[in-house]
Amino acid sequence: MAEESKKASFLSQMFAPVAGFGVTFSTMFRTLETEEYPEVKRPTQPRYHGRHQLNRHPDGLEKCIGCELCAWACPADAIYVEGADNDDSEGGSGRFSPGERYGRVYQINYLRCIFCGLCIEACPTRALTMTNVYELADTNRSALIFEKSQLLAPVQEGMIAAPHPMVDGLRERDYYQGKVASATPEQSAWADAREAELAATAKSTEVDDR
Repeated sequence: MAEESKKASFLSQMFAPVAGFGVTFSTMFRTLETEEYPEVKRPTQPRYHGRHQLNRHPDGLEKCIGCELCAWACPADAIYVEGADNDDSEGGSGRFSPGERYGRVYQINYLRCIFCGLCIEACPTRALTMTNVYELADTNRSALIFEKSQLLAPVQEGMIAAPHPMVDGLRERDYYQGKVASATPEQSAWADAREAELAATAKSTEVDDR
């Protein structure tokens, strides 16, 4: 037993200087999977935490209610929110979300964001989610502070960009119960009338300036 032990010890000491190269030698002849990024991009996993998105209801109203819970939950202090009241009165700013308030200002500083997803868990209306977009590098620091217009989800088919009234006869909770499928003709007519009014006002102002 002593002789076998001495023999094993001798062999281990003899091969010790090259034992560290074992991993190197074992991988020298493997085929490498080189990705030609950015020409070829590997798709991310479905639940990947990428750039944030502020979602809309099916009729186009915004889901964000300006509660600022996402900003409070952010451990990196990367989110800034200012809420405001929806104003349906004549001459008011209009309605941007169901209920009383909406997020007037929404900023995410991607110089600070650590993509932890705590803001998503804190959002009570599922207004804030994370997309699969991961290409956020830039040479300008200010360009990495995203505004609401950059984060807001695009208007899909059947939606009308806010502001516009809620679906007639429905309340705020009806939106979150999934009772709204798309924008109604009444909402479309209201939005068209408002756009025409704003265009006429802008034209009148241009004439006055001349």
